[in-house]
Amino acid sequence: MSHSGEVSPSTPKLQLHLSIPIPSRDSTYYIADGNTVLLVENTLFKVHRSTLTKDASTFDSMFSLDSDLRSSSHVSGNSTVTTVGPEGENDDNPIRLQGDTADQFRALLWALYSLPHELSVALTPEANPLQLFNLARISHKYEFRSIEAWSLNALTQIYTRPMHPPSNKEVDGPTLEQLTELASLCEQRDLLEAATQRWRRRIASGKDISLAINVAERLNLRALLGRAYYAMLLQGREVWDADGHLTRAQIIRLLSGHYTLGRLWERLPNEPPPFIHSPRCMGAAVVRCNQTWAGLWKSMMDMGRQGVLLQYPDVEGKLMLAESMLKTLMERDMPTPGLLEAMPWCKEQTLIATAGKIRDIQESLVDYFVDV
Repeated sequence: MSHSGEVSPSTPKLQLHLSIPIPSRDSTYYIADGNTVLLVENTLFKVHRSTLTKDASTFDSMFSLDSDLRSSSHVSGNSTVTTVGPEGENDDNPIRLQGDTADQFRALLWALYSLPHELSVALTPEANPLQLFNLARISHKYEFRSIEAWSLNALTQIYTRPMHPPSNKEVDGPTLEQLTELASLCEQRDLLEAATQRWRRRIASGKDISLAINVAERLNLRALLGRAYYAMLLQGREVWDADGHLTRAQIIRLLSGHYTLGRLWERLPNEPPPFIHSPRCMGAAVVRCNQTWAGLWKSMMDMGRQGVLLQYPDVEGKLMLAESMLKTLMERDMPTPGLLEAMPWCKEQTLIATAGKIRDIQESLVDYFVDV
């Protein structure tokens, strides 16, 4: 304190006051005739309370709770005591929304105040994915059910559009991780499938595999988790150890997967997938057909070890190689003495059985990567 009684600039309270930014009014949604002021982050919004209560949202019950609050004053002795009015009446006492961003709340107000032709842009290639993402998140939180469904549908259209960029950070859009979290949170299966397909493309190109593992584990996305673990398995131990995003528990699961899939790799030549014989294949022909299939299957599995660049234990790759060989034998009618000539009516059934085996392995990949 200076001798004149003025507060020194070094006074802690003044320093604290100067360090807190003054809230600014939103340039679009601080509406002159609005009757409710809200503070989101450091932005003030002034809107119509009736607009926020649409769609039986959370704001409807929120405003009902304080509807009885009024500014009041009473005289006590020689002084007048005035209580602060309800939140939202002015800039000095706004309703504070915690956990939201100004962009999210702005997206909500865009949906609530826009005209139909303005909203229709969201269903065209000119749509703003980030705005729709913010809208979907905040409408889910505050239970604007119809807006949430509309925004998720618009996002799904964007991310299932063939020409939409398949990058991790979409142009002016959410990251793939954010998009996946939103689809999981809102239980939007089509959007989640679109996000999963993008993860699969990234994993196939060797990108963000450990990130995919962590996202899939956190959100319990079993199919994606199995695919990500399998891709990381084929990267090899040196890559696992060098990846700073994998935990010790995850590396143990990779080792477990290496062991169990390796055992399966060794068993496959002696375990041809069963198939349903053609009605024309009867009696002794069934026995001969089964023997022929067992021999053909073993020879195809052995080719996965000899002269073919398949990484141990790439079981999926070995099975897909067998499927490709079968298709070649059938489609090109290649001579196969001692192999397919003994099973003339069941060739297609063996191909169906092989495809089924591949599908079974793919759908159960995550089960090979377990805690020891």
